[in-house]
Amino acid sequence: MKSIGETLIDQLQEHDAEVVFGIPGVHTVELYRGLSSSNIRHITPRHEQGAGFMADGYARVSGKTGIAFVITGPGLTNILTPMGQARADSVPMLVVSSVNATYNLGLGLGHLHELPDQLKMAQTVALSSEQVTKAAELVPAVDNAYRILNTERGGPVHIEIPLDVMAHPFDHNPKEHTASSKPYTPIDQIKAAVDLLETAKSPVIIAGGGAKHSGDLITQLADSLDAPVVQTTNARGIMHKHPLGIPASPSLAAVRSLLKQADVVLGIGTEVGPTDFDMYQNGEFPKLSRFIRIDISSEQLARHDTTIGICGRVEDILPELLSMLPSELKSDGLNRASTTRDAAYAELTGDMREQIGCLETIRDAYPNAIVVGDSTQPIYAGNLYYDHDRAGGWFNAATGFGALGYGIPAAIGAAIADPKTQVICLTGDGGAQFTLPELMTAKDEKLPILFIVWNNNGYREIETSMIDAGVDVVGCDPNAPDFKHVAASCGISYQSCTLDDGTLETTLKSADMTNGPAMIEIKIA
Repeated sequence: MKSIGETLIDQLQEHDAEVVFGIPGVHTVELYRGLSSSNIRHITPRHEQGAGFMADGYARVSGKTGIAFVITGPGLTNILTPMGQARADSVPMLVVSSVNATYNLGLGLGHLHELPDQLKMAQTVALSSEQVTKAAELVPAVDNAYRILNTERGGPVHIEIPLDVMAHPFDHNPKEHTASSKPYTPIDQIKAAVDLLETAKSPVIIAGGGAKHSGDLITQLADSLDAPVVQTTNARGIMHKHPLGIPASPSLAAVRSLLKQADVVLGIGTEVGPTDFDMYQNGEFPKLSRFIRIDISSEQLARHDTTIGICGRVEDILPELLSMLPSELKSDGLNRASTTRDAAYAELTGDMREQIGCLETIRDAYPNAIVVGDSTQPIYAGNLYYDHDRAGGWFNAATGFGALGYGIPAAIGAAIADPKTQVICLTGDGGAQFTLPELMTAKDEKLPILFIVWNNNGYREIETSMIDAGVDVVGCDPNAPDFKHVAASCGISYQSCTLDDGTLETTLKSADMTNGPAMIEIKIA
């Protein structure tokens, strides 16, 4: 008879789990008993935070749930930051942890890795956190986790199993998994939205991260409405070079002006969050006239004033909406989109334009690549204005939770999810130092990731913010390691260049990833 820990692995396989990210520990041994004989691939990071960010990057690229195994106590506290990032960006993540034996939980006896109430702590971040105390609870807990991950907005869910329970025999006959019911299609709301859109003279579409896999449908909709499409950070790439596309942030004045002048705005898969819509925190985002929203979460739809809220998956709603719309409506969309793009770019500083130029050089050197970013200057600039050439191929931690150290491990997760696509990690010298040891995971797995380090010798973005606020600069100049020696110690190839020497393009194209990852350091004066 299998144990509860072994049966958990069987249950994950039934839900099509392919990869688990985790660091084996004394408190997860019973999980690994089942893992070794399964078809699930195990990736060993160097820190539980790395495990969580890898699961995040894997989920964003694969469209599946990212799974991480952690030990009780410090394992769970270390992964709380990635769980926060996953919650902010609606990324499906399943964290499975151990917890101390049931007979001493909460007693404060000083057992190894003991916390006062681990479950309650996880519940502050997770969409759901359940403890399995007997065999009969295991399958319902796993099914409930996947129900949340597959039918709701997405985010982290948590299951914990006490040490004494994990090794118990699975002496229970589970019921068969209940089939998911077909999602309800709100036809009345879709018809009402069509009525508004048909009469619109200056419609605008806002596409968010929930729309990144529906680029063809959104392009078709934009062409039908003759409507400009503003793409938030996580939607970049869905309309690369399309004349109706606006790859610019709603935080820019030009984009806000376009939205203010629109008589109907259709928001698709966006939470209208401040990290996209009010980066400068000036509170000047306009009240939208006749605002239609499509979102998978009814709670999310209720958080903003909405004329018509359509609850459902974007990929289910858009075909219905398109089938009811006339094929050709005119609203001077091409001119409005072109004018907005030009005006938005004109708002950027010279440094931002230079950084966006670097992004474009990277994009053109590696077409159709996945670019995973950390919170660093060119990423901030790109989030304001950058047209990527792959839907879902531009994402970073500078939105939502904003966790530093995201880039390196998330790029590893992305490369595991799609080994046939070039993955590029763009991180700053400061952010890289949060998760630098994860380079060894990329080396272990022989992943051909190109790690680009933007080395401006400190926390330059924070320094600029301090200066702008009239605050004396303190703590923004930590020394960076010698990245050439870091790369050598990890056994990965290394090159460097500056922005002034004109060699960025040739350096990018000559990166050697034949035996695994490579590093390029861009040295900023």
